[in-house]
Amino acid sequence: MLTEKQHALLVFINQRLTDTGISPSFDEMKDALGLASKSGIHRLITALEERGFIRRLAHRARALEVVKLPDATIPEQPLGSFTPKVISNTQESPLPEPANTVEIPVLGQIAAGTPIEAIQHETNRFNVPDQMIGRGEHFALTIKGDSMIDAGIHDGDTVIIRRAQTARNGEIVVALVDDQEATLKRFRSKGKTIALEAANPEYETRIFGPDRVKVQGILAGLIRSYV
Repeated sequence: MLTEKQHALLVFINQRLTDTGISPSFDEMKDALGLASKSGIHRLITALEERGFIRRLAHRARALEVVKLPDATIPEQPLGSFTPKVISNTQESPLPEPANTVEIPVLGQIAAGTPIEAIQHETNRFNVPDQMIGRGEHFALTIKGDSMIDAGIHDGDTVIIRRAQTARNGEIVVALVDDQEATLKRFRSKGKTIALEAANPEYETRIFGPDRVKVQGILAGLIRSYV
């Protein structure tokens, strides 16, 4: 759970990234939150990073990436890449279409738990706001299982995936194991091993040789499913 200042800073950073594509400076963050010094911003940034809400991008000045937003933010102000639409398990709720949308395919289910069969063929299509996904080719998958629940990804949710063949450590990816099993996990690479890490203590991290795992895409957004 975030403090009021942590929440306010996260919303400010995400809004600035949405509007300009550039992280705000520490002075801008200090002024926005009404703090007297930048040391308080350093502490807030560290706290948000430790809780998995933001990530500092290496080798780039002023580079922050919002990884997720707390559920409390979602209904009040739809921000950035992780803006959910309310859907049910059977059909989308009749919400008005945003002015600029992109149609993406739904490619069936993917496991957030024990891996299931590989990504299926297209089963449906739906429109999402273009600011939700950014550049690149995207597809959607329905989550089955609860191994990523501590990352805010629940059974029945729909994840938006940007196609990619490589990933940075810590990113949540669609991974194809042995060309047969597809799963959604956090990616870790060290030496000649790849770890697919769950976000639920009930599940073990699985370790593979690099020739057994192929990255299919990186998590770009999430649509929450309500029943």
